[in-house]
Amino acid sequence: MVPMEAPGDYGDLEMLSFPWAQGEDNISGALCKTSTMKPGNSGTLVYFACDDCANETARVEMAGGIVLQNKFPIGSHGFCSIAQDTEGNTIGFHSNQ
Repeated sequence: MVPMEAPGDYGDLEMLSFPWAQGEDNISGALCKTSTMKPGNSGTLVYFACDDCANETARVEMAGGIVLQNKFPIGSHGFCSIAQDTEGNTIGFHSNQ
């Protein structure tokens, strides 16, 4: 799913929202950037659901990010991996396999 720009005038706020499909297995949200909020690794850790987090983690360095922890098991909840994006935010990937 590709993020889409949110309509409206928000000053210097840049926002990409993830679409919501009623009745589907999904969740909506938005990525926001403003001059008053600085990226960093001490804030909220957002996990992105995927088919296999090893596949997504393999793409991180090619996109300019840093792999912080490769795929690891989290018991009956599946697997995770953790990376740092190009702005310095820590993000996670979650998969059931």
